[in-house]
Amino acid sequence: MLLGQLLPDSSLQLVAPELAQEPPGTGPQGIMALLQNMPVQRRRLQPREFLFRAGQPCHALFMVHAGLFKTCVLSEDGRERVTGFHLRGELLGIDSFDMPTYACDAIALDTCEVWELPLSWLRGERGDLLPCITGMLAAEIRRDWRWMLALGTLSAEQRVVAFLLDLAARLQTLGYSAQHLLLRMTRADLGSFLALQLETVTRALSHLDAAGVIVVNRREIQIRDEARLRSILACS
Repeated sequence: MLLGQLLPDSSLQLVAPELAQEPPGTGPQGIMALLQNMPVQRRRLQPREFLFRAGQPCHALFMVHAGLFKTCVLSEDGRERVTGFHLRGELLGIDSFDMPTYACDAIALDTCEVWELPLSWLRGERGDLLPCITGMLAAEIRRDWRWMLALGTLSAEQRVVAFLLDLAARLQTLGYSAQHLLLRMTRADLGSFLALQLETVTRALSHLDAAGVIVVNRREIQIRDEARLRSILACS
């Protein structure tokens, strides 16, 4: 079964990318266009620098303008669990929009820039941005539950394949190559997100490399045969 059939209207963009499109003006491109000429505060972060931590007062949302972030929470046993990786055009803190404190940590994985959107600003003079934000929040909720479904139904290798194809599709929408990926996250971070052990992620990447489907060079991944990657997802 194809992932697009497994996950109806999939925002993973693996089989039917047109099904993942948000209504015009409600997604990242819509809000970035609105913010382009506004006097927003910009903030630069270095790799491994925290943008915010879980439990800190939630005073603003942050639009990623450059770089890659990971978000994570602590599980009940005290271990870090990665909940997502966020690219340019995505909002950080949106899951805490109606909460007094941030629900997760947001950490830069490379040199990053964010645009700060104070909540008082969004609820006051820039209330016209709220339709975009609610649209992005709805998209994030859909994306989260589809990934939860994928983690419960796909094999370890299929999860890695789904992640690579999803990342490639997201990068392509930003104007980057969909064949050459630079994984800013560690294998451990990737395993945490996919609910896999580090060794399992490494084995899956090595197996795909040996099969000639991808080429792995440290953190660089070259997709050589996208059709074969998709066929792996079709295996029940």
